[in-house]
Amino acid sequence: MKRWFKAENLIALAGCGLIIYLLFVQPFVGVADNGDFKRMMNTVGLDYYNAAESYADRFFSFSHSRFAYGDLFLGFYPSSQILLVLVPRLLAGLVHGSYFDIRLLAAVYALLLLAATWMIVKLGGSRSYITGLLLGAGMLIVFYDIGYLAYFNSLFGEPVSMVSMLLTFALGLRLAGQERPTTKGLTLFFIAVLFLVCSKIQNAPVGLAFSLIFLRLMTLNGTGNWRKLAMRFAVAVCLVSVIMYVAAPKELKHINLYQTVFFGILNESPDVRGDLRELGLPEKLEVLAGTNYFQSGTAIKQDDPSLQADFYDRVSHKDVLFYYIKHPSRLVDGMKFAARNSMDLRPYYLGNYEKSEGKPEKALSYAYSTWSQFKREVLPHSLGFLAIFYLLYYAGVLFEYFRSRDLRGRIAGELLMLLGLIGLFSFLVPIMGDGRADIGKHLFLFNVSFDMMAVVMFGWAVHKLVRLVQSVAGKSGQYGR
Repeated sequence: MKRWFKAENLIALAGCGLIIYLLFVQPFVGVADNGDFKRMMNTVGLDYYNAAESYADRFFSFSHSRFAYGDLFLGFYPSSQILLVLVPRLLAGLVHGSYFDIRLLAAVYALLLLAATWMIVKLGGSRSYITGLLLGAGMLIVFYDIGYLAYFNSLFGEPVSMVSMLLTFALGLRLAGQERPTTKGLTLFFIAVLFLVCSKIQNAPVGLAFSLIFLRLMTLNGTGNWRKLAMRFAVAVCLVSVIMYVAAPKELKHINLYQTVFFGILNESPDVRGDLRELGLPEKLEVLAGTNYFQSGTAIKQDDPSLQADFYDRVSHKDVLFYYIKHPSRLVDGMKFAARNSMDLRPYYLGNYEKSEGKPEKALSYAYSTWSQFKREVLPHSLGFLAIFYLLYYAGVLFEYFRSRDLRGRIAGELLMLLGLIGLFSFLVPIMGDGRADIGKHLFLFNVSFDMMAVVMFGWAVHKLVRLVQSVAGKSGQYGR
């Protein structure tokens, strides 16, 4: 009976209760489609349930719990999300043929989130029950916020990034903490990394960093053919990262490139023609400065054949990278803009409720939103704040890293350093890969990284405080005797 009252079990049970209350009890709460659903729907064989609904009802304003079944693989969008959606979709088709309920997908994400929570609390509370409970409370406040959970009842790829990120670091730190880590644990870590790397095309380069982590894990004294398996996983993750980037749909690359140049570099540029010349582009394209790919009424249509020769064939993201290297002040301007939009967990322009609930268009649920509202309304939205936050985080991680004389402790520290680097990478990629278009939503993985770093710092502080209290109590007991 005592084992049921372990911190990890209590926190997981509380998390399960929150998920049921927020996602599976009426009213239905999800996230409205902004047009991105179609890529995944075409891949896994889903369609809009009400074929006659208006554009205004289908997009932006209202969420949807029901989707019709369609033909599989009418298109293909490379993402690990396919597996997580396809399994419940196929099973549902066998037992419930009239429509697919998106809450079946939410249940899959919920199980993965609960598993990650259980592991993290078990790891953090291994030396102190109080530390485990407080760390778990932090997890519940941050990662069970409606800003995160509402995504579960949608076809967006963000939940895959979130749960795979949590699972990746939970499994990685678990390996680093074991005296004799197993090949089974290493394989689970590899699978979690693959789901993270492949969840979105913009996450693909993250795999290169994890390849180095697998090389570091080779040095541990694992069971079986540990070293060979770690080496194979390092090579596999590296190859998958490259393939993911190369296999990105051409149309998606064109959209991102258009946004990066016209809605990024040239947006509010002090010298549009000069920037065009530096990028090797004709000055006649200045009429597109400040426009985005989905904007109507532009002087040159975004899919105009002339843009192939005048734009898409002449510039690449490599040119954008070199432009920002030569103009760091422009990159800083972009970073300041990103910082002003960096604390939003959720897209506030997409409604959470179904139309049948009778709520206004784009109405949002604020049930259990303490963390998301705290970030939005209280935390500074500035580059300076983010710099201070990162300095504090790395000061703590490096302090523990150089104190540790144990290889396993060093690898755990390197994983935590990688967490911060993923956040930094996720902050810069939208600037250089998609301009200023919908940047708040594109900073989702940055938010996950930021929040994980915040929980790590909180857990570390609690651990130190508990040890201090125990030390003081121990000394008081000695004096009392």
